[in-house]
Amino acid sequence: MTRGFGGDPASAMLEVLDPEQNSTFQDHYLDTPFDLSKVFFIATANSLEGIPLPLLDRMEVVDLSGYTLDEKKQIALKYLWPKQIKEHGLDENTLKITDEAMTKLLTHYTREAGVRDLQRKIATICKFMSLKAVKSTEATLTVDVKDLEEILGAERFSSDMIESLLPPGVVTGLAWTPVGGDILFIESAQMNGTGQLLLTGQLGDVMQESAKIALSLLKSRLPLLDPLVDFSKKDIHVHVPAGAIPKDGPSAGVTMLTSIASLLLNKPVDPKLAMTGEISLRGSVLPVGGIKEKVIAAHRAGVREVILCNKNEKDLKEIPEEIRHDIRFHFVEDVNEVLKVAMGVDLPRWDQLRLNPPGTPLLPAG
Repeated sequence: MTRGFGGDPASAMLEVLDPEQNSTFQDHYLDTPFDLSKVFFIATANSLEGIPLPLLDRMEVVDLSGYTLDEKKQIALKYLWPKQIKEHGLDENTLKITDEAMTKLLTHYTREAGVRDLQRKIATICKFMSLKAVKSTEATLTVDVKDLEEILGAERFSSDMIESLLPPGVVTGLAWTPVGGDILFIESAQMNGTGQLLLTGQLGDVMQESAKIALSLLKSRLPLLDPLVDFSKKDIHVHVPAGAIPKDGPSAGVTMLTSIASLLLNKPVDPKLAMTGEISLRGSVLPVGGIKEKVIAAHRAGVREVILCNKNEKDLKEIPEEIRHDIRFHFVEDVNEVLKVAMGVDLPRWDQLRLNPPGTPLLPAG
C-alpha cells in the first residue's frame, strides 16, 4: 500500500476497518454516510510487510502455509485435472495422466505455494492432448513422464537429493521458502590465513550473524577438546550453494556450526542427517518456524534423521503420520547434543568452560 497524489488507500482502509470509526463511514463519491460496524471484512495479502502498522493492529491475522506436495497432488487429480478435461471437450475415459507424470509436473515444472501455475500447466497439457486426440485413432490417450518434455519443454526446476557421501565440512540443512520447504548443503573449507571468516552465497544479515556466532562458539570450546586446533593461522570459508538466490533467516545456526566443526575435526556427517535451528552465544539451540514444510522436504529428498530444538517437538503433530514414521527425530537444547548426534563429539558445555579456562586440561563438570 502506497500513498500518492491519487489518494491514501491505507487511511481509507483504516477508517473502514476500525469499528470505532466505521459506524459513520463517509463515502466521498456519494457523499453519504454508511454504517459498516456490522460488516465482516476479509482481506488477503501475500506479504504483511507493506501494510502500515496502525492498520495491521486492527486486523486479526491468519497465516496460511502453502500446500504440501501430497496436498497439491490430491487437488490436481481430484479437481484441477477433471475440470480442465471438461473445459477442453474431453472426458476422463479419453485422457488420463499417470501418477509419476503428475508428481514430476509438481516437482520439476511448478514451484509455488498455491496451485495457480499448476492449473495453467494442466491446461497446456489438455490443449496439446485435445489436438492429438483429434488426429489419433486411439480410444484412450495417456500422459506419461516422457510426454511432459514434449508438451511443456525442458524441466524448469530441479530437486536437490541427498548424496551417498559428503566430505567433512558439508552438512545437510533445512530451509523454508514461500513455496514450501527445501534442503540446502552448507559447505566449509579452510586455508592458510589470519583467522578470517569468509561468507558467500548471498547470505543475509541474520545468516551472517549465525555463522559468526557458530565460529565464536567453536573458538571458545574446541581448543579444550583438541588443543591442536589453531584458529589464528587459518581462514574459514562458509558457502551456501545456489549463489544467485538470496538467503536469510534464523534457522541455519546449528547447520553452520556443525559444518565448521566437521571441517576442523575432519569428521564427516551422515548426508541423510539434516538439521535446523538457531544458536545463541551460550550454546543454546533455539526453536524455528516452518517445521512442517522443512520435514516434508527432507523426507522427499531422502533424509532419514532430523535434528530439531526440543521446543519444536510440538510442531510434529502438523506433519503427516507416514512421514513421521519414516524419520527419526533428535530433539536437542544445546550445541553439545547437536555435535554428539552428528559426529559423536562431546563438546564442552559452558559450565565446563567455567571450571576449565583455556589452556588447562578438561575436567568433568561437577
